[in-house]
Amino acid sequence: MSDPVTTADIQLIQKILPHRYPFLLVDKVHSIDGTSSAVGIKNVTMNEPHFQGHFPGNPIMPGVTIIEAMAQTSAVMVGASLGLINGDLLVYFMAIDGCKFRRKVVPGDVLEMRVETTRGKPGGKVWRFKGVASVDGELAAEAEFTAMMDLQA
Repeated sequence: MSDPVTTADIQLIQKILPHRYPFLLVDKVHSIDGTSSAVGIKNVTMNEPHFQGHFPGNPIMPGVTIIEAMAQTSAVMVGASLGLINGDLLVYFMAIDGCKFRRKVVPGDVLEMRVETTRGKPGGKVWRFKGVASVDGELAAEAEFTAMMDLQA
């Protein structure tokens, strides 16, 4: 039996998630504790395409992309823990609840996303997660979200 995966670099993330630029929104995942919890890192840079229009002269990461980054962190956690590598894992939002934004996220920030599973088990399709995103320890966003894990045959 192999050791559990506790960290996912960008190469492993790309083997788990189908997302690619410009919609791959997590650079690294660490502190993976099985399917229970993990921490994702997103280095926010000015060359991301949404900053061209959100907002010119005052670039702010859209809140929906922060929530998406938390969801991608959750998918990497589950995929890495269950060995779903190169397995064509697709994940779809089913619900987003209690979503709140507390701080702007701007180029130069390092967004840290702490996610935990509140419902879900290996082999199950429907999972629920709680996520908190912060920059330098300051809360930026929080949400609970439900997703369907869909393995392509």
